[in-house]
Amino acid sequence: MPPILTDHFPAARPRSRVQVFIDLLVAVVLVAAIALVSSFLVATSAHAQAARELRIGYQKSASLFVLQKAQGTLEKQLAPLGVGVKWVEFPAGPQLLEGLNVGAVDVGYVGEAPPIFAQAAGAKFVYIGFDPAAPRAEAILVTKDSPIRSVADLKGKKVALNKGSNVHFLLVKQLEKAGLKLGDIQPVYLAPADGRAAFESKAVDAWVIWDPFQ
Repeated sequence: MPPILTDHFPAARPRSRVQVFIDLLVAVVLVAAIALVSSFLVATSAHAQAARELRIGYQKSASLFVLQKAQGTLEKQLAPLGVGVKWVEFPAGPQLLEGLNVGAVDVGYVGEAPPIFAQAAGAKFVYIGFDPAAPRAEAILVTKDSPIRSVADLKGKKVALNKGSNVHFLLVKQLEKAGLKLGDIQPVYLAPADGRAAFESKAVDAWVIWDPFQ
């Protein structure tokens, strides 16, 4: 693995969250690839050829996945196993999990809230790894000239968010703290790109979103 994330740290220091996550990512994908290779032994020739491609769902906000994709690290790791890699981009976690649920991808990375919403709706999948949450990467945004100055001010307002995502959970909890419920606002469920367009055009009063969109 290229030492791009290790050169800046002395060997004696604890391994960073980024280092641990990348090692975990490679290990998880290798396990998935080995499982695919094992299945070749009992698959037909045509099916085995199709299964030699590991499909990974990712989002632009998952910077480490984007980095791995750009560097081709996983492709190099999996090539000796005869497994190729196909990267499939999704706008957000709920959409990625929908793709996973219907078999469009084999493995993916999402925030902590989307799996809860998905499983509540009956989706079936397995957790194979995790990294610590990053709550500071999410925010409720308003324009600089907005009269909204607190969560309580959102009452009756149009708020854009991606349904079933981490920001959905964030909004619900923040509304609760302000003594409000989701029914006290006008939620507008939009994918990140559409949410940004609505926010910039002032079609909504606030936008709940995560990095790198905010």
